[in-house]
Amino acid sequence: MKGHPVDDIFRFPNAVRHDPAVRAWMNDHGDDLGDIAHHWFDQMRHCGKDVRELLHDGHPTACVDEAAFAYVNAFTRHVNVGFFKGAELADPMGILVGTGKAMRHVKVRPGGETDLVALAELIETAYRDMRRRIRTE
Repeated sequence: MKGHPVDDIFRFPNAVRHDPAVRAWMNDHGDDLGDIAHHWFDQMRHCGKDVRELLHDGHPTACVDEAAFAYVNAFTRHVNVGFFKGAELADPMGILVGTGKAMRHVKVRPGGETDLVALAELIETAYRDMRRRIRTE
């Protein structure tokens, strides 16, 4: 499934309220890293009634309606909690990493020292930012 970048926003018209493919991904990642990914993806799901989801490029992606704002992905030793417009988000605690034109992520490790409050705030900020972007089109 390819997203459609329109005005630099990735849009996924096939995003749904609860995607069985995301549930399957979570079930396939039943270890500590999967628990971390599940936790943060649930945070994304609870941002608002307009949150939709899908599996994009092999990882759970959260959208405001059809506009992607965040994702999770599990690796060997960490989970990325990523933001499609992360380069434009305020990050007062400096937890975002990456050098891409738009995307940034936070690496979360089991037992790591990630600022969980700051990450929760980034998720909420990314959601509100994407809502604003699509509402002002």
